[in-house]
Amino acid sequence: MKKRLPKIGFHFFCTIIYVFLLAPIVVVLMSSLTATDYIVFPPKGLTLRWYVELVNHPEFMQSFMLSVFVALGTSLISTAIGTLTSIAIVRHQFKGKTAIVQLVGSPLLIPSVVFGVALLQFYSWIGLAASPAALIIGHIILTIPFVMRLVVASLVGFDRSIEQAAMNLGAGKFRVFFQITLPIIKSGVIAGAIFSFITSFDDLTVALFIVSTDVVTLPVRIFTYMQYQYDPIITSVSSIMILLTIVLMIIIERVLGVGKVFASKNQ
Repeated sequence: MKKRLPKIGFHFFCTIIYVFLLAPIVVVLMSSLTATDYIVFPPKGLTLRWYVELVNHPEFMQSFMLSVFVALGTSLISTAIGTLTSIAIVRHQFKGKTAIVQLVGSPLLIPSVVFGVALLQFYSWIGLAASPAALIIGHIILTIPFVMRLVVASLVGFDRSIEQAAMNLGAGKFRVFFQITLPIIKSGVIAGAIFSFITSFDDLTVALFIVSTDVVTLPVRIFTYMQYQYDPIITSVSSIMILLTIVLMIIIERVLGVGKVFASKNQ
């Protein structure tokens, strides 16, 4: 009995943590189904009215498409830069290596508000107006550390004798990279790409300093809409974002096996 008490207490503690994390998500999802004209929980009636109502708000669709475009661009560029940087850091020794690693990882330590203000001042200095390109550049800086962490984890314990054998058989460096190295570390690369997409797509703090009246991402659109309206259409848009993020996280965990990537880091 004494041995079971710590185990029961541990499971109870984990349950409380899960409830604490999932409760806000459940509230938003359920509130989007209410039949009332205002946000309420628990919902009064169940309807998909507020999802259908999105048709009458094309600005949300425009912001959604912009957010997807920016997130895709950020994901592709961050993944390419982060993967190549990770390989260089893991496999080579050079002067300033520690400083470069700390510099690249600094966006994880700097508050988002400070980072957003710095980007705004920098863009004003170089004369870069608010645009999808400006958003992508900012998000690339913000997401590269995530890619590097995942790719570096997948490179730990990598058996380079496979690459050397391929080169001895006449394969060039590019062929070895694309046919041997990349397939072996693909779980970390793809996971980094998806994390970059999610981070860029959900970003609000940094985007607030860069957007304009013509360039508005979906999180910023939701934020500004809530300042003047309080109808459940906000919860329906938020629910779509939540479901998209959940789907991507399931893909990472189930299809790519990110748990194995992190496990390899500790071996």
